[in-house]
Amino acid sequence: MERDDLATLRTLGFADEELQRLGLWEVPTGSPDDLAEMYVRRSKKKDTLSTLRQMVRDICAYAEGDGKKVRRVWFEQRSASKAHVKREEFDNATGAVIGGQSKTLYVYKTSRLSRRGMGQVGTLLDAFDKRRARIVVTVEKIDSSKGSRMVLAILSEQAREQAADIAHFTKVGVDAHKREGRWVGGIPPYGLECPKGSGRLQHNPAEYETARYLIAEPLLNGVTPAEIANSLNKRKIPTRKGKQWRAQTVIQLAHSPAWAGCIPDRERATDEFGNPLEKWFRGGPLMGHDGHPIMAGEGVVSFAEWQKIQAIISGRSRAGTAIGDRTRGIRKAATIMTGSFRCPYCKGLMGNGGSNYRCIARVNQGPSVCVGVSTKRDRLDAAMEAIWTQHILSLPVDSPTILAIARRWLSYEDPTKEARKQAVSAALDRAASRELKLNKEFFLGVSGGMDESMYDSLRSDLAAQIVGLKVELAELGKLADLSPLMSVEALTTLWEGAGIDGRRALIQAALKSVTILPAKGKGDRTPIEKRLILEWRDKRDTRDIDEAVHSVERTCLQREAHEAA
Repeated sequence: MERDDLATLRTLGFADEELQRLGLWEVPTGSPDDLAEMYVRRSKKKDTLSTLRQMVRDICAYAEGDGKKVRRVWFEQRSASKAHVKREEFDNATGAVIGGQSKTLYVYKTSRLSRRGMGQVGTLLDAFDKRRARIVVTVEKIDSSKGSRMVLAILSEQAREQAADIAHFTKVGVDAHKREGRWVGGIPPYGLECPKGSGRLQHNPAEYETARYLIAEPLLNGVTPAEIANSLNKRKIPTRKGKQWRAQTVIQLAHSPAWAGCIPDRERATDEFGNPLEKWFRGGPLMGHDGHPIMAGEGVVSFAEWQKIQAIISGRSRAGTAIGDRTRGIRKAATIMTGSFRCPYCKGLMGNGGSNYRCIARVNQGPSVCVGVSTKRDRLDAAMEAIWTQHILSLPVDSPTILAIARRWLSYEDPTKEARKQAVSAALDRAASRELKLNKEFFLGVSGGMDESMYDSLRSDLAAQIVGLKVELAELGKLADLSPLMSVEALTTLWEGAGIDGRRALIQAALKSVTILPAKGKGDRTPIEKRLILEWRDKRDTRDIDEAVHSVERTCLQREAHEAA
């Protein structure tokens, strides 16, 4: 039996001999008091593997002196300052402590733990204190169980301010370079390149002819993106990443202002409080003070040609349809298996084709990529209802799949809940930051001192606000209890009342993918459920497909009889 984190440790470059010396080879045993979790975060690629390995070594040495065994090393590359970025491994590490598997969480430095300030760290400390657990920061030698909470608060707020400074000066530099017509980073579009250190776009000798003569000129002549993609695939010309061309790939290329040698102007999305999100709205070229686009060098097309291509593509859009219409808002889901159903030939996704599911690669990339397959939607959806129901009934109530269904179901039933959770978390961050600044002003006289009665009043109001936000955040974090839904009748009722979006969420919570085997020939009478290869998220699968079909059919007949009566 090997450790759960052995693959991660080997990926970091540790040899088996060193893992044995560090105590990270054998599966750790003992009481939770003797065990610990280690969280290692890589914020940027400049943190080399050598640096990460040394962090692990230092934490192991600290844990050995502390008399603890590292139960598992949790590693990820994620930002710690952005509230919208979900850190799965961080949640898993803290969840292991809160769940009682260990009583200690080791991190290398406060900034490696979080850059979101005392709002996040304070909530975590509250949860740990309830379970007599602790956070240990090895570099600063902070142990939350030994009265170091205020020190951890100050350092976490300092890390938050550093993150804000870095973001500000980075944006100032990027904006200045854009105004000067310098390519500030990112991958240039197909057909162009930016030599290192030049800051200017130029033709890529290996791609320019294809981009100009097989993509740009056909677009200018009115050839559709799907036809261009199929032509490139027939010629065995891959994309820059070595993949097949798609109609959407050609469209994205044509919409890029950089393809005309211009600096793109993008607008960043924000939440309701004005905090930036990792989502950008595509705009046109960045315009200079003279009203002309700011050029970053050579383009595959000229600016005038780029504008003509935009007019040709937009001229094909049809209001109220899926063809280039951006005025319809978010399209409603029409199929329950989209995102899970796969083609047997290319292993790509199957999408909505009216009354059928059909291979998306065949539609978007042409027959040169995949011969394609299609199947009736109503027949597949009915079979998947039966199979899904029987599989869920075969799982224990505490199955990860059942918990995943709870999360997805809550997200579907109340889509504003996750947004509210992020808003409350952001408000808690700000309130905790204000509390720390208030303490500084009173105790250190930062603002020339303040009256004690005013301090008590302000501190009392802030404390009440923080308590209220923590209570709301804890309430929002609760999962739905699906244990009563462990009968065919209850599951069928849930399924029928879910709608298309809800059924898709329920399917994807339990299922990774479904691949349909090709028909043996025209008029193949093989039952559809016998042609499906299912990959469940939960490996425990004791289902009987035939029994599942009969079970759901019996329930439907009983319901129809009851309604008729």
